[in-house]
Amino acid sequence: MKGVIVAAFGRHYEVNTAAGRLQCYPRGKRSSYACGDEVEIVRGGDGQGVIEKLTPRRNLLWRSDAFREKLIAANLSHIVIVVATEPGFSDLLVSRCIAAAESQDITPLIVLNKADLEERLPGARAQLAPFRKLGYEVIEVSALHGADGLRARLSELHAIFVGQSGMGKSTLTNALIPEANAATREISDALDSGKHTTTFARLYPLTPGGESAEAAETNAADPTSGGWLIDSPGLQVFGLAHLTPDSLAEAFIEFRPFLGKCRFRDCRHDSEPGCALLGAVASGQIHPRRWEHFRNIRSEIAAARKLNPGW
Repeated sequence: MKGVIVAAFGRHYEVNTAAGRLQCYPRGKRSSYACGDEVEIVRGGDGQGVIEKLTPRRNLLWRSDAFREKLIAANLSHIVIVVATEPGFSDLLVSRCIAAAESQDITPLIVLNKADLEERLPGARAQLAPFRKLGYEVIEVSALHGADGLRARLSELHAIFVGQSGMGKSTLTNALIPEANAATREISDALDSGKHTTTFARLYPLTPGGESAEAAETNAADPTSGGWLIDSPGLQVFGLAHLTPDSLAEAFIEFRPFLGKCRFRDCRHDSEPGCALLGAVASGQIHPRRWEHFRNIRSEIAAARKLNPGW
């Protein structure tokens, strides 16, 4: 029987199938599946099953540090990076998410939530200006006042919400899919950060007009049946230790026209004369903030590989 993993809890997975949702476990000790994975299972009794086979993934979104890796979601068309006017958000984290997506041919889309807070809106827009200039789509919404425009944009996508805690991912999920009943909490003003409300990733079918939630859930077992959305836990870090320095540079799309054009073939894009990337920064073709993000992530990857040469 074929199905789609809609939630993952360690070695326990919920799988949507044409026969309904089953509680499934992997065969053997290895357990490396992600929300959105398409799998083949053998059905057991009492609504349970065993995962026998993973269908080849079209892509995989994951994060890593020197010693650990965390699978986030598979078979995505888009990553929806949710930021907000408040609490403050990290544009470095936005660049990290975009780099992870670009390395897997996943399309980034940025959602600026709480756009009704007008006093904070100009500052948030300024932070996102370098991403807009690169052509990344930015949609401004207010989850508390409905998200109809966002629903229409996501209706046919296979997408995941990612972002820091407190950005309103779960509130947006509730606005888009009322039956999700995702937990929400108020922001911790003292820390200027959100409290974690989602503890694991969960996939929700995006219900077309007039379709029941039950029918949508059944259709989620068929990857071609329509759009779905994954709500994921809030992120404070997004390590990219699995990327090489070259693949990281390639994931910064504004770098691509200059790669391979440095004076020295083994240029490290640090302080070498004739570095095409440094020249592009100096001429304004690469935004200095994005260059700072690249150098920050590159240094982190180098440190991780010193700690664990196995990368």
